Amino acid sequence: MRSWSIPMGRLMGVEIRLHFFFALLLGLSLLYTGMSGLAAVRGIALWLLLLATVSAREVARAIASTYHGLQVRSLMLLPIGGLPSYATPESAEQSSEGSAQMSIALVGPITNFVVALLLLAFIFGVSPTVSVLPKPWISADHLLRSAFWLNIFLAVINLLPAYPLDAGKLLRGSFSRSRGALQGTRTASSVGQIIALVLFVAGVFLQSPWLLLAGFFIFVGAQLEDQGLVFQSVVDTVRMRDIMLTDFALLSSSDTLEDAVFKSIHSLQDDFPVVRSGLLVGVVSRQRIVETLQMDGNGYIQSIMNRAFQVAQQEDSLGVTFRRITGGRGLSLVPVLDGERIVGIVTLQNLMHSMGLLAESRRLQQQSSS
Repeated sequence: MRSWSIPMGRLMGVEIRLHFFFALLLGLSLLYTGMSGLAAVRGIALWLLLLATVSAREVARAIASTYHGLQVRSLMLLPIGGLPSYATPESAEQSSEGSAQMSIALVGPITNFVVALLLLAFIFGVSPTVSVLPKPWISADHLLRSAFWLNIFLAVINLLPAYPLDAGKLLRGSFSRSRGALQGTRTASSVGQIIALVLFVAGVFLQSPWLLLAGFFIFVGAQLEDQGLVFQSVVDTVRMRDIMLTDFALLSSSDTLEDAVFKSIHSLQDDFPVVRSGLLVGVVSRQRIVETLQMDGNGYIQSIMNRAFQVAQQEDSLGVTFRRITGGRGLSLVPVLDGERIVGIVTLQNLMHSMGLLAESRRLQQQSSS
């Protein structure tokens, strides 16, 4: 998902990313309205209106998530809404059940309807003679009327039982309770893709670009959620003992930097656990060793090692360790312990490699069993 998105910054600790196809819409909007002069300005303004419409509903959903105690780590924005990624498995599970699921599903369409009513009141208050009914309802030539209909359109679309839309998530919850999380999501995703195809065909026959776009992005969203669930099922079931590197080099806190450079020559590692009397006391990177040696001359590893590090146990899940290694600033190695004895290491490089292989293995298993 990250490779198909553009980072937009952070809001209240949540990473906001814009899906590549959302950004592509800006180019399509300019091609439709014209690439120069006032037409281009209006095309950009129409795209910004859609972004603002999506953002308004997602801010309301984020508030609802916070109210229910859910920890949202990142949010992917699509023209049909947002796809959240939760910081903990508990938050992800809670978001798919009970009052939290219902609140988060309803608050998006309600927000869009409320914004639409406020815009309608503003239009009537400023220009009572202006009607919002003439077609085309969404056009770069009538931005205020377009803002009203964009909110109506987004609210109505999200009431369709097409996963990953709001009503589709309620459908997914119902399927999950009867069939299990993985099968329930895959069934809801299939229903969503069928509805997406219906909207796409309707858009062709009715010559409606908005129905075409809605069908396309529902299909994309369903695919992203399906892939995300398969990925999550992998990372939460695989243990550290299954993927940790057991052939690794250690450094002693009493080693000099020159000794450490010599040892690192015979290792492919970029990061090293540091031990003292057999106990883990820190971690240090090859780059840090070389840079310090070049700038300050020789010294001891204990003076430059990082004492703030995360560790994992052999029975910890891959998902827990992945969140540790990606959540820590500058953290690229997690030692794996058996009690207090280090028995393996997990680096960011081998972690990403293992996750890719495991996800592919799980996908092949599902194909062979279906």
